[in-house]
Amino acid sequence: MRRRSKLPELLSPAGDFRCLLAAVAAGADAVYVGGKKFGARAYAKNFDTEELFRAVRYCHLHGVRLYVTLNTLVYDRELSEAVEYARELYRIGVDAIIAADLGVISAIKRAVPDMEIHASTQMSVHNSVGADEAGGLGISRVVLARELSLENIRLATENSSVEIEVFLHGALCVCHSGQCLFSSLVGGRSGNRGECAQPCRLPYDGGKYPLSLRDLSLASHIPELIESGVASLKIEGRMKSAEYVYTVTRIYRRLLDEGRRASAEEEEELRRAFSRGGFTDGYLTGRTDRNMTGVRSESDKESSRSIEEMTFEPLRIPISAAASFRLGLPSSLTLTDGRKTVTALGKAPVTAESSPLTEDSLSKRLAKMGNTFLSLSENAIQIELDEGINLSPADINALRREAAELFESQSREPSMIEYTPVKRADGEEKFLSALFLNATSYREAKQKSPALFDRLTYTFLPITEDIPEGAGVYIPPVVTDTELTEITSLLSEHRSRGVGYALCGNLGAIALASSLGLTPIGDFRLNVTNAESREAYRKMGVTKAILSPELTLPQARDVGGTVIGYGRIPLMLTERCFIKENYGCDSCGTAALTDRRGERFPMLREHRHRNLILNSKVTYIGDKPEELLQNRIFSSHLLFTVESAEEISSAIRSYTEGAPLVGTDVRRIGGRATPKDGSERLSAPGRRGTLPTERSRGGSIPHKKKPPLPKQRQGYEGKGSGKTVLHQPGAKFKKNIQKGK
Repeated sequence: MRRRSKLPELLSPAGDFRCLLAAVAAGADAVYVGGKKFGARAYAKNFDTEELFRAVRYCHLHGVRLYVTLNTLVYDRELSEAVEYARELYRIGVDAIIAADLGVISAIKRAVPDMEIHASTQMSVHNSVGADEAGGLGISRVVLARELSLENIRLATENSSVEIEVFLHGALCVCHSGQCLFSSLVGGRSGNRGECAQPCRLPYDGGKYPLSLRDLSLASHIPELIESGVASLKIEGRMKSAEYVYTVTRIYRRLLDEGRRASAEEEEELRRAFSRGGFTDGYLTGRTDRNMTGVRSESDKESSRSIEEMTFEPLRIPISAAASFRLGLPSSLTLTDGRKTVTALGKAPVTAESSPLTEDSLSKRLAKMGNTFLSLSENAIQIELDEGINLSPADINALRREAAELFESQSREPSMIEYTPVKRADGEEKFLSALFLNATSYREAKQKSPALFDRLTYTFLPITEDIPEGAGVYIPPVVTDTELTEITSLLSEHRSRGVGYALCGNLGAIALASSLGLTPIGDFRLNVTNAESREAYRKMGVTKAILSPELTLPQARDVGGTVIGYGRIPLMLTERCFIKENYGCDSCGTAALTDRRGERFPMLREHRHRNLILNSKVTYIGDKPEELLQNRIFSSHLLFTVESAEEISSAIRSYTEGAPLVGTDVRRIGGRATPKDGSERLSAPGRRGTLPTERSRGGSIPHKKKPPLPKQRQGYEGKGSGKTVLHQPGAKFKKNIQKGK
């Protein structure tokens, strides 16, 4: 849906209140922040409830919208708390929440139906079909995947029924958002839970940094973005300093207002604020190659340190007032800024025994706005005053505080709808499914041991393969609008040949499969981590779903569904073809990233030339059928990626016979590891230099302690000695910087 306003909203980040002040001063139309829980930047300072209360008031007084992130995956036992949190956010006046978990969205829409919800980029919406499906769930805005080209952004905007938001500037994940399990399964810190350890910034293959991307900057594409019709342009950076937020927001405010591209000087100012060897616009322009790669150099850090430290104070709103003090009548005070007017009533004055009220004394007392965001000059107060009356200073102060509270208040009462959590559904079908991404190995294995494959209830093959009767089709996890025609044609052809079901990893795939008469089965990419999301997908026709591989067995028990029982789980899904860039096309199928400890992460080509980066360890639970039954898990999914025909047959045989997978060092669901000899052992604690985790894992990520919540952030990469004071309450600017200039 094309926006109705002349310009797209400029949406800025704020990791703390100082950053919020910077964003508003620089001209942001909206600001997004995180609370202390359920946000995808757990290590930002973030806002407690009282700070959010003040943030809403401050933003709204300046005509700025405030959004709060609630964009992590949530477990069943956290859902009630998440709903109550959303209810409180609505009560204090937050304009919208940004969410990624369909279960959270479903629960909030039932309990707080008036809350506006934006779909986070973590929901993996890549096309207009997915955006429309999100709209049907009550979502008003979709943040598109950052990997889309300008043409795909235009098509999604033109053809969807919801507002579209796209990223404008800031850090890029190398993996499609919401699809990265590297930090979680290898390092024990879930990116989907806000704890990413950034394995993409680490060296591989002998000291190279193939996965580290430069930051995004679309400063040279402002006219095209305006023309595209997108509703909002988003700056990344809730972990960045207030100086960064101010600098970047101010430049983009100017570019949007003037409808032009950045000058060389403005590009350089953006680079000084923060960069990793420069910027990239590769996704927008379709130039997805090694030129997108960059690391943060000492020179980059030094440039950022040279930025003047700034002091940010609240920009007070000037108001005028009219007061009435009449004998025997309630006192009153009216405040206005020309747009909003409120009136407060107080106690009635009485006859003065001595020292009656004067206009001068009243003006001085009423003008003291104290710890508010308002500024009232004594000369801007009109007073109607009877002679010879009095009112205590406490009562006058109470009247002033009541009027200021009414003026600043943004509170509203949510509908009092009780939230009842969804429970796990009973009567689940017992089945064993398998996906074969290597169709050649699948055919060879089936030809040699056809009886083994009769043990599989459902079989899936890639959409470009000749799918045999009775098998299902695997829809690529990313399908852009420019690819929709091709994918729709292939699905229609498979449907006409008797294919009846499809493995779907996002909202768009579910909608597309259903529209063509295919039964959608949910892939693990749906990130189902709670019974609410399981039920929400069930209502969309997804009666069977593979649960998130981040769940433990007890958590999977609470949800109900299918677990990945065997496979090298994909850790990343990349838009770029790293195989071609780093190893050559001849290495397709054999290429692997090697970390500094020698762990090899196989790489596999996805649809078109996207890549999967697979775990170095195979997940396996086939020799523990009693544990699955104890946790009421009746169905499993086998994931075959780089296995040979012999390895496929061996894995199916071992799994269906409940035997150990001898000869392979595996990781367990829920915390145990089995060496190649098949003996059982507990996961060892992390060695020095690795992240300790309760899971056995492939590879290693350097140990990074969870940082404590910082005190008032002073910026990033150090600061210079100079200070620029932007604003002081009740004072003029000490540097002539006006909002948005």
